[in-house]
Amino acid sequence: MEHSRPVGIFYQILYYFQKRGFEVSRRIAERLGIRTRVVRTTFIYLTFVTLGFGFALYLFLAFWLRIKDLVYTKRTSVFDL
Repeated sequence: MEHSRPVGIFYQILYYFQKRGFEVSRRIAERLGIRTRVVRTTFIYLTFVTLGFGFALYLFLAFWLRIKDLVYTKRTSVFDL
């Protein structure tokens, strides 16, 4: 059975957020040496407990990691400046 177009768009949006959004959790988990699932559930619990502070913290960390990636790029040689 073929899905209608709005359902397909929903899954495309869901896939986009899963691919881009979970990257922050994965990088934090790697840095701390813990499982990614623990980081995700911690953000979920913080969001419910603090009424949105966990989500705001998550967005701040995502922004910070993006800026760090833009500033600290790896250069292969001195002539790449």
